[in-house]
Amino acid sequence: SESKGRSLAIFGIVFVLVAAGVFSYYFLNQSEIDSQILDNTAFRTLEDKMVEHYRVGQFGSEHAHAALVVFVNGDKVDFSHPQFQIQSKYIHFENDNPYLIHKHATNVPLDMLFASFGLKITSDCIELGYEAGASQYCIDKENSMIFLVNGKSNSNINLYEIRHNDRILISFGDSELVSEQLKYLEKLEIHDIPKINKLVPGKDISV
Repeated sequence: SESKGRSLAIFGIVFVLVAAGVFSYYFLNQSEIDSQILDNTAFRTLEDKMVEHYRVGQFGSEHAHAALVVFVNGDKVDFSHPQFQIQSKYIHFENDNPYLIHKHATNVPLDMLFASFGLKITSDCIELGYEAGASQYCIDKENSMIFLVNGKSNSNINLYEIRHNDRILISFGDSELVSEQLKYLEKLEIHDIPKINKLVPGKDISV
Protein backbone atom coordinates (compact mmCIF):
# COMPACT_ATOMS: atom_id res chain seq x y z
CA SER A 1 0.00 0.00 0.00
CA GLU A 2 2.84 2.34 0.92
CA SER A 3 4.65 1.37 -2.33
CA LYS A 4 1.52 2.01 -4.36
CA GLY A 5 1.03 5.41 -2.75
CA ARG A 6 4.65 6.32 -3.45
CA SER A 7 4.22 5.32 -7.12
CA LEU A 8 1.12 7.47 -7.44
CA ALA A 9 2.93 10.39 -5.86
CA ILE A 10 5.86 10.01 -8.26
CA PHE A 11 3.47 9.77 -11.22
CA GLY A 12 1.70 12.90 -10.03
CA ILE A 13 4.96 14.80 -9.76
CA VAL A 14 6.07 13.66 -13.24
CA PHE A 15 2.72 14.66 -14.73
CA VAL A 16 2.91 18.11 -13.17
CA LEU A 17 6.47 18.59 -14.43
CA VAL A 18 5.57 17.51 -17.99
CA ALA A 19 2.47 19.71 -18.04
CA ALA A 20 4.47 22.64 -16.71
CA GLY A 21 7.11 22.03 -19.36
CA VAL A 22 4.57 22.03 -22.17
CA PHE A 23 2.92 25.16 -20.81
CA SER A 24 6.28 26.90 -20.41
CA TYR A 25 7.33 25.95 -23.95
CA TYR A 26 4.12 27.35 -25.42
CA PHE A 27 4.28 30.47 -23.26
CA LEU A 28 7.90 31.17 -24.16
CA ASN A 29 7.40 30.37 -27.86
CA GLN A 30 3.87 31.72 -28.28
CA SER A 31 4.84 34.42 -30.75
CA GLU A 32 6.70 31.96 -32.97
CA ILE A 33 3.86 29.43 -32.86
CA ASP A 34 1.25 32.08 -33.65
CA SER A 35 3.41 33.30 -36.52
CA GLN A 36 3.59 29.78 -37.97
CA ILE A 37 -0.19 29.50 -37.74
CA LEU A 38 -0.66 32.80 -39.56
CA ASP A 39 1.87 31.79 -42.21
CA ASN A 40 0.01 28.55 -42.95
CA THR A 41 -1.28 28.82 -46.52
CA ALA A 42 -4.59 27.31 -45.41
CA PHE A 43 -5.33 30.56 -43.58
CA ARG A 44 -4.22 32.91 -46.35
CA THR A 45 -6.70 34.55 -48.68
CA LEU A 46 -6.65 34.09 -52.44
CA GLU A 47 -5.51 37.68 -52.83
CA ASP A 48 -2.57 37.12 -50.45
CA LYS A 49 -1.45 34.15 -52.52
CA MET A 50 -1.79 36.07 -55.80
CA VAL A 51 0.11 39.05 -54.39
CA GLU A 52 3.01 36.73 -53.60
CA HIS A 53 2.73 34.79 -56.88
CA TYR A 54 2.76 37.89 -59.10
CA ARG A 55 5.15 39.83 -56.84
CA VAL A 56 2.71 42.69 -56.59
CA GLY A 57 4.22 46.01 -55.57
CA GLN A 58 3.36 47.96 -52.46
CA PHE A 59 -0.17 49.37 -52.35
CA GLY A 60 -0.03 52.86 -53.85
CA SER A 61 3.11 52.17 -55.90
CA GLU A 62 1.12 52.88 -59.07
CA HIS A 63 -2.28 54.29 -60.04
CA ALA A 64 -3.89 53.66 -63.42
CA HIS A 65 -7.40 53.70 -64.88
CA ALA A 66 -8.65 51.65 -67.83
CA ALA A 67 -11.99 50.81 -69.43
CA LEU A 68 -13.08 47.17 -69.58
CA VAL A 69 -16.19 45.72 -71.21
CA VAL A 70 -17.10 42.04 -71.32
CA PHE A 71 -19.77 40.75 -73.69
CA VAL A 72 -21.25 37.26 -73.52
CA ASN A 73 -23.51 36.36 -76.45
CA GLY A 74 -24.05 40.03 -77.15
CA ASP A 75 -24.99 40.91 -73.56
CA LYS A 76 -22.71 43.23 -71.60
CA VAL A 77 -21.68 42.10 -68.13
CA ASP A 78 -22.74 44.83 -65.69
CA PHE A 79 -19.92 45.36 -63.22
CA SER A 80 -21.84 48.03 -61.30
CA HIS A 81 -23.42 45.43 -59.00
CA PRO A 82 -22.06 45.19 -55.42
CA GLN A 83 -20.42 41.76 -55.92
CA PHE A 84 -18.01 43.37 -58.41
CA GLN A 85 -17.21 46.56 -56.51
CA ILE A 86 -13.92 46.86 -54.55
CA GLN A 87 -13.35 43.12 -54.19
CA SER A 88 -9.57 43.67 -54.23
CA LYS A 89 -7.70 46.68 -52.90
CA TYR A 90 -5.06 46.37 -55.63
CA ILE A 91 -7.36 46.34 -58.68
CA HIS A 92 -11.10 46.90 -58.73
CA PHE A 93 -14.23 48.70 -59.88
CA GLU A 94 -15.62 51.35 -57.53
CA ASN A 95 -18.35 53.98 -57.05
CA ASP A 96 -20.86 51.70 -58.83
CA ASN A 97 -19.04 52.34 -62.11
CA PRO A 98 -19.64 49.39 -64.50
CA TYR A 99 -16.47 49.63 -66.60
CA LEU A 100 -13.66 51.72 -65.08
CA ILE A 101 -10.79 49.69 -63.59
CA HIS A 102 -8.66 51.22 -60.83
CA LYS A 103 -5.18 49.72 -60.33
CA HIS A 104 -3.21 50.73 -57.22
CA ALA A 105 0.09 48.85 -57.43
CA THR A 106 2.71 47.57 -59.85
CA ASN A 107 2.69 44.02 -61.24
CA VAL A 108 -1.08 43.59 -60.90
CA PRO A 109 -2.46 41.55 -63.84
CA LEU A 110 -6.11 41.39 -64.86
CA ASP A 111 -6.18 37.87 -63.45
CA MET A 112 -6.33 39.41 -59.96
CA LEU A 113 -9.37 41.48 -60.92
CA PHE A 114 -11.19 38.50 -62.45
CA ALA A 115 -10.37 36.18 -59.54
CA SER A 116 -11.63 38.71 -56.98
CA PHE A 117 -15.22 38.19 -58.10
CA GLY A 118 -15.18 34.74 -59.67
CA LEU A 119 -14.71 35.42 -63.38
CA LYS A 120 -12.53 32.74 -65.00
CA ILE A 121 -11.21 33.26 -68.51
CA THR A 122 -9.19 30.90 -70.71
CA SER A 123 -8.39 31.00 -74.42
CA ASP A 124 -11.42 28.79 -75.10
CA CYS A 125 -13.95 29.48 -72.33
CA ILE A 126 -15.38 32.10 -70.04
CA GLU A 127 -16.87 31.00 -66.72
CA LEU A 128 -19.14 33.28 -64.75
CA GLY A 129 -18.39 31.88 -61.30
CA TYR A 130 -20.36 34.61 -59.55
CA GLU A 131 -23.62 33.21 -60.95
CA ALA A 132 -25.55 30.33 -59.41
CA GLY A 133 -24.28 27.17 -61.09
CA ALA A 134 -21.18 28.90 -62.53
CA SER A 135 -22.29 29.32 -66.15
CA GLN A 136 -19.58 28.37 -68.65
CA TYR A 137 -19.37 29.39 -72.31
CA CYS A 138 -16.85 27.80 -74.67
CA ILE A 139 -15.96 28.44 -78.28
CA ASP A 140 -17.50 26.31 -81.02
CA LYS A 141 -18.31 26.64 -84.72
CA GLU A 142 -20.68 29.54 -84.10
CA ASN A 143 -19.05 31.31 -81.14
CA SER A 144 -15.58 32.76 -80.79
CA MET A 145 -13.56 34.33 -77.98
CA ILE A 146 -11.88 37.66 -78.71
CA PHE A 147 -9.51 39.68 -76.51
CA LEU A 148 -8.59 43.18 -77.64
CA VAL A 149 -6.44 45.79 -75.90
CA ASN A 150 -6.65 49.19 -77.58
CA GLY A 151 -8.02 47.46 -80.66
CA LYS A 152 -5.18 44.94 -80.90
CA SER A 153 -5.43 41.21 -80.21
CA ASN A 154 -4.01 39.95 -76.91
CA SER A 155 -3.79 36.19 -76.56
CA ASN A 156 -3.19 36.09 -72.78
CA ILE A 157 -5.53 38.65 -71.30
CA ASN A 158 -5.19 37.25 -67.78
CA LEU A 159 -1.55 38.28 -67.50
CA TYR A 160 -2.06 41.70 -69.04
CA GLU A 161 -1.26 44.61 -66.73
CA ILE A 162 -3.28 47.70 -67.54
CA ARG A 163 -1.77 51.04 -68.41
CA HIS A 164 -3.57 54.31 -67.91
CA ASN A 165 -6.17 54.97 -70.63
CA ASP A 166 -6.22 51.37 -71.91
CA ARG A 167 -9.45 50.13 -73.48
CA ILE A 168 -10.04 46.40 -73.14
CA LEU A 169 -12.68 44.28 -74.85
CA ILE A 170 -13.47 40.66 -74.01
CA SER A 171 -16.12 39.23 -76.30
CA PHE A 172 -17.63 35.75 -76.45
CA GLY A 173 -20.17 34.94 -79.14
CA ASP A 174 -20.78 36.12 -82.69
CA SER A 175 -17.60 37.81 -83.95
CA GLU A 176 -19.67 40.06 -86.22
CA LEU A 177 -20.79 41.98 -83.13
CA VAL A 178 -17.25 43.00 -82.20
CA SER A 179 -17.15 46.16 -84.34
CA GLU A 180 -20.21 47.58 -82.57
CA GLN A 181 -18.82 46.55 -79.21
CA LEU A 182 -15.59 48.41 -79.96
CA LYS A 183 -17.56 51.54 -80.84
CA TYR A 184 -19.29 51.33 -77.48
CA LEU A 185 -15.95 50.87 -75.71
CA GLU A 186 -14.42 53.90 -77.42
CA LYS A 187 -17.20 56.17 -76.13
CA LEU A 188 -16.54 55.38 -72.48
CA GLU A 189 -14.91 58.10 -70.40
CA ILE A 190 -11.68 57.25 -68.61
CA HIS A 191 -11.16 59.57 -65.65
CA ASP A 192 -7.84 61.23 -65.01
CA ILE A 193 -5.81 60.07 -62.03
CA PRO A 194 -6.36 62.41 -59.05
CA LYS A 195 -3.36 64.44 -57.96
CA ILE A 196 -4.22 63.87 -54.31
CA ASN A 197 -5.28 60.40 -53.18
CA LYS A 198 -8.29 60.22 -50.89
CA LEU A 199 -8.48 57.33 -48.44
CA VAL A 200 -11.74 55.39 -48.41
CA PRO A 201 -12.78 55.05 -44.73
CA GLY A 202 -12.50 51.49 -43.46
CA LYS A 203 -11.22 50.18 -46.78
CA ASP A 204 -7.54 51.24 -46.73
CA ILE A 205 -8.05 52.15 -50.39
CA SER A 206 -7.31 55.45 -52.11
CA VAL A 207 -9.29 56.56 -55.16
